[in-house]
Amino acid sequence: MTKDNDEKTVVLTAGGTGGHIYPADALACELIKRGYKVVLFTDERGLNNYKGKLGEIENKAILSGSVVGRSFFTKIKSLIKVSFGVTQAFVELFKKRPVCVVGFGGYASFPTAIASILHGVPLIIHEQNSVMSRTNRILARFSSMVAQSFRNVKNTPSNVKSVLIGMPVRETIVDLHKKDYMPFDDNGKFNLVIIGGSQGAKVLAETVPEAISMLSEEDQKKLVVYQQCRKGEEELVSEKYKNLAAEVVVKSFFDNMPDLYKKASLIVSRSGASSVYEIAVAGVPSILVPLPTSADNHQYFNAKEFTENGGGIVIEQKDFSPNLLHKYLSEFIAQPETLSKMSKKVKKQAIVDAAKRLADVVEKFVK
Repeated sequence: MTKDNDEKTVVLTAGGTGGHIYPADALACELIKRGYKVVLFTDERGLNNYKGKLGEIENKAILSGSVVGRSFFTKIKSLIKVSFGVTQAFVELFKKRPVCVVGFGGYASFPTAIASILHGVPLIIHEQNSVMSRTNRILARFSSMVAQSFRNVKNTPSNVKSVLIGMPVRETIVDLHKKDYMPFDDNGKFNLVIIGGSQGAKVLAETVPEAISMLSEEDQKKLVVYQQCRKGEEELVSEKYKNLAAEVVVKSFFDNMPDLYKKASLIVSRSGASSVYEIAVAGVPSILVPLPTSADNHQYFNAKEFTENGGGIVIEQKDFSPNLLHKYLSEFIAQPETLSKMSKKVKKQAIVDAAKRLADVVEKFVK
């Protein structure tokens, strides 16, 4: 079911979170460079709602639904939607006649992945996290290859073909890997970046301002804080910094993350796969606070891989206190050479050519 013309089509299928979308966007850029036509199959939430390369290519909305953690009737409704979605994707794949389908996980990718199996089109699964998702555990058994971001992915089914490729990240972030890390910027400022992730990270909004308030006024004046918070809580979080000497920028969403990585002295973040990989590729020291309710505790294992060699620090949420964060901030401001060493170590952990590696895997099955 493949085309013989010069422009071969590759279908990418992904859900709406950054962990799925950013690697899909990076792969789309690389495949288009190599002369492929790329189409995105997503669900109604993501249809024509993406920026970057995914916002420029053709999008198709495929019906889907989650059956995890839902009521019995909701599960039945979702299963019906998935069934329709598989039929819908089957028809669309017949029209597009792709040479390969690449799935990035999440329930939105499931119908298209199943349809590709039924069509006999090579299916490549990209597993972003250090613990394989439930969706990918099912699909991996029928896939041509599982491309993995982490070196030791837990819950990978036996007898599954897999290859380590890393996490494809945006080119603007890959470019930062060659940049020399500086603990303080040219103005002598210590730039502290707080990333909440899609969960909003309320604990970060509560803990970080209090920890900074415990610093001396002299150290506070050295700080520039960029803090992400939940939408609608910008004023509430800004109020926590009202009487502090630090410069503060509070937003629910930063659309200039490459710029923030470039200037960051230290990042405090959740540890979704996309976040930890971008931090590592950019070479920024970090304090990672895994989301304790993440499926199979995957955020904890994501964080462990990038901190075991000393490239960062992982603090479980139950231990993440203002006193502990204040201790680290005081030490880093007083001894910035510690951060420089952390930067070198985390850069060694990163795989910077992941998009090219994944595109190579695609071309292997196309040929």
